[in-house]
Amino acid sequence: MKDLMTIKNNTDKSVYACPLEDNLYMWVAIIIGPENTPFEDGTFSLVLTFDNTYPQNPPKLKFLSEMFHPNIYTNGELCLDMLKNRWSPSYDILGILISVQSLLNDPNIKSPANVTAAELYENNIEEYERRVRQTVEKSWVDADTDYS
Repeated sequence: MKDLMTIKNNTDKSVYACPLEDNLYMWVAIIIGPENTPFEDGTFSLVLTFDNTYPQNPPKLKFLSEMFHPNIYTNGELCLDMLKNRWSPSYDILGILISVQSLLNDPNIKSPANVTAAELYENNIEEYERRVRQTVEKSWVDADTDYS
C-alpha cells in the first residue's frame, strides 16, 4: 500500500501510523504535539477507519486520547474540512496526519466542535492552555491504549 510506504519513509517522526495486523481497513496513529505549543510533548492516539471507497472518500478519524480542542468533539471525532467537503483523492494518510497536527495549534474557532474550548481559546487563552496541558499529561497515561 502506497500510504504505508510513504509513512515508513517519512523522516519526521512526530506523526506515525500503521494498519492493525488483522485489519488493513483500520489504522492506528500517533501524533506528537507540536513544539512551542500547549500541545507540546503530548502523545495523542487516533484510529483511522477506511472503507473500500478510499481514496475517493476520506477515512473516518477519531482521537482515542482525551482532547480539549475547538475542532475536536468530546467523543474524539474531528471537525476538519479536509475530511469532509474539501476531500481530494490525492490526499494521503501522512498528509492527513500532518494537517491534524497543524490544526492542534491553529484551530478554526468559526466552526467549533467543542464550543467550550473555542470560547476559552478566544476569551481566556490562559485557561484554554491549562486545560490543554491537562490533556497532554493524560496522553502520557493513555499511551498504553488497547486499539482492538
